[in-house]
Amino acid sequence: MGSDRPAEVAPPQTLKQRQIKPPTKLAAPSTSSVQHVEDPPLLREEPKNPPQSLEEEFKVHSTGMKRKAADDDVPRTRQKLVNETSLSSRNARAVPPASTKTSTTAPRLRSAPGAAVKKPLPATAATVPPIATKENLKEQTHDAGKKKKRPAWDLKGRLQDLEQLNDDTQSKLAGSTQRISQLTENLDGSRETIEELVRFKQSLQTAVALKERENVDMSEQIRQYEDQLKHREAQHEQAVKSLTLAMKEAAEAAESKERAYIKEVNLLNTDLQLAKDEIRHLKSVISSQSATHLAVESELRMSRLKIETLEATVTSKAERIKELETVFENATKRTLELDEKLREEESTRRKLHNTIQELKGNIRVFCRVRPLLEAERSDSEKQTPPLVFNPSDEKTITVNVVAENGTTIVKSIPFGFDKVFTPDAPQERVFSEISQLVQSALDGYNVCIFAYGQTGSGKTYTMEGVPSEPEKMGMIPRAFTQIFESAEQLKSKGWTYNFEAQFLEIYNETIRDLLAAGGAEKKHEVKHVGNRTSVTDVVTATVSSPREVQVLLSKAAQRRAVAATNCNERSSRSHSVFTLRMSGQNSLTDEACEGVLNLIDLAGSERLSSSGSTGDRLKETQAINKSLSSLGDVIAALANKEAHIPYRNSKLTFLLQNSLGGSSKTLMFVNISPVPASVQETLCSLRFATKVNSCQIGTAQARKSCK
Repeated sequence: MGSDRPAEVAPPQTLKQRQIKPPTKLAAPSTSSVQHVEDPPLLREEPKNPPQSLEEEFKVHSTGMKRKAADDDVPRTRQKLVNETSLSSRNARAVPPASTKTSTTAPRLRSAPGAAVKKPLPATAATVPPIATKENLKEQTHDAGKKKKRPAWDLKGRLQDLEQLNDDTQSKLAGSTQRISQLTENLDGSRETIEELVRFKQSLQTAVALKERENVDMSEQIRQYEDQLKHREAQHEQAVKSLTLAMKEAAEAAESKERAYIKEVNLLNTDLQLAKDEIRHLKSVISSQSATHLAVESELRMSRLKIETLEATVTSKAERIKELETVFENATKRTLELDEKLREEESTRRKLHNTIQELKGNIRVFCRVRPLLEAERSDSEKQTPPLVFNPSDEKTITVNVVAENGTTIVKSIPFGFDKVFTPDAPQERVFSEISQLVQSALDGYNVCIFAYGQTGSGKTYTMEGVPSEPEKMGMIPRAFTQIFESAEQLKSKGWTYNFEAQFLEIYNETIRDLLAAGGAEKKHEVKHVGNRTSVTDVVTATVSSPREVQVLLSKAAQRRAVAATNCNERSSRSHSVFTLRMSGQNSLTDEACEGVLNLIDLAGSERLSSSGSTGDRLKETQAINKSLSSLGDVIAALANKEAHIPYRNSKLTFLLQNSLGGSSKTLMFVNISPVPASVQETLCSLRFATKVNSCQIGTAQARKSCK
């Protein structure tokens, strides 16, 4: 049957490999010709230059693996040939010799270009019969049936038949042995291929290492470009200041010289008048003073010469004034050109600034630890500190879980965030880390900053601070001060801004307007239109200075829901959301942008067992924990990239949908307490913050347009 025939060895025809195409049927070589047997296929010579891309290297590697799989079939093919040779030997006595017409020369194996070719083997005197297959046996049996059987008494003829059969069998055995030798050589070539693949793998590893070093070099180049940009901005600003000062000094000097010239002309006119008076006086007495007439005429000529000299001086001064006016006009043109160039660089700065913010991540998490209060120091100093900071790494914090004795550490749990602030970090340093994010709001982006943590961990202090003490002002007043200062500086570049403020709180899953006048409470609904979020029937106040914003904050603070619990004597019982919308227009470039800054102070998370809440406080605690739990569900869905995000599970998450869903640049402060008794609450807050930090919400888009 066809399945008993020797398997063909056909590795893939690719680069660095030579094709092997063994014959499907072996035959004995002709005695009249010399059979040339080539060496087993070898790999082509390795190219001098490595592949130009990783894709080409991958193709070559895949081809080598296919060649290896094909070479694995060589031992099996050799075993089949041995089996078939044995079969032909066993049947040699019963099968007559095959016809010489089936005898052909052995096939020649193809080799790759440039491969070394051995000298042909010498031809043997006896012909090598083909390998005995089932088809050959059938054919030989059929021919034997046709041949007349010798009688029993013809011993000599029967002996000749046996000798002929023995010769045929020996010829077939020699051909099979030769074929096995060829397959053995092919196997050696396959082993060389495997060794070459190992070398190729090492070259690939070297190429990957080179690519990684190139990535490090590119990062260093980006940092150098940023430093060059800052240096050039400083140079341009200094050049503008120098030119402005020089132009002002030149104008003052020109005015001073003009006043001096006018004063000098007046004096000359006075001298001229005096000279004329003197001439009239001399003419009146010329008859009586003829002796002095020549002296007077000489003096008159001198006076005229002096007048002409003064007139020439006045003319030259007038020409000098015209030259100074030309210089002033050129300086004015140069100033306008520098202003235009400065506006272009300001646009480039905004693009680079936003790129840097995007590289830092869309949702960033800062961890802030409040300092110990005086009442907490005595108990805390006797126990092992639950929080450990790394002075050399401002992005990690470790929580020590301590046993009941207060000194034995059960386990240490490390956490990592974008920034970790120790208890001694001032408000100014904290705001310096978010100032660039606040600047993005003026560039037309939606920016959201919110504080999360347990009750009494310092969220309200971080966001609002102490307005009466400048060094303790929180993130909200500092953000507004920076925004209004930046808007004032951008006026010189053609930008004008309008600002509108809103202040809401979510109390027991109900939205309340903290800026509304007293009276009946209105029902407010959250609406999302595209990337814009709005709340119905709320008061929108137009502001133009940080002082006006501070007045709104003071008004809202008096109306916000607060109460005393076991965890905090003045605990916020609601989530506050302050929104500042800003729209900008550039009269020079006809650009327009619209940004939104959301500053959110979340109510503190607390356990019912530790807060001791009852009655209304119990209802408030349940509503707070429900909304924070819904916020955790939204964060988990975003982190897992689920198709459905449960924003509508609470008013808080529905209001923050655009801030968490990819259209905003978002930052979260996780505030924690250093008190050992709050370790479990601290762990819950840090684990939630870690989940938030792992969210990828997409790239924020600026809302800009050109007329």
